[in-house]
Amino acid sequence: MSSRAGWFGLAAAVAALDRISKAVVQAYVSPWETIPVIPGFFNVIHTQNRGAAFGILSEQPAGWRIALLVGVSGAVTAAVAWLLWRATNAQAAESRLTRTALSLVLGGALGNLYDRVGSGVVTDFLDFYAGSHHWHTFNLADSAITTGALLLAFDLWFSHHREAKA
Repeated sequence: MSSRAGWFGLAAAVAALDRISKAVVQAYVSPWETIPVIPGFFNVIHTQNRGAAFGILSEQPAGWRIALLVGVSGAVTAAVAWLLWRATNAQAAESRLTRTALSLVLGGALGNLYDRVGSGVVTDFLDFYAGSHHWHTFNLADSAITTGALLLAFDLWFSHHREAKA
């Protein structure tokens, strides 16, 4: 992929897959219903996160909580979109890995922002666990954001080491 359309298309595809997966869960899995997929490791469970990551702010009054989360999410989404726009300039030095990472973060941010604007909550449904130790339930958008952030960190670390050797 070398064009802006391709990188922004990847972000749109991530957002679309996130939206489709959430719509399927909302249509076919009742709230708090648990569907074991890999017993002892992975369930699908339909939850609604009113807060930010890990449920932060979920107990706060809805009016300002939604405004704050939509505002912050919108600002971060705009900043990532600007970084991706800049990184896809014909003269940009950013690597393919950076562009991929930014596309994943943007797509995930758009997926969760869509939920927040539309309903004030984000649908989560992926439940991984070992024994009684459960990770916080999450969705495809969260996975894309996390993967993108890890790829950015990896790319920054390796670019720093490449520059130090040069």
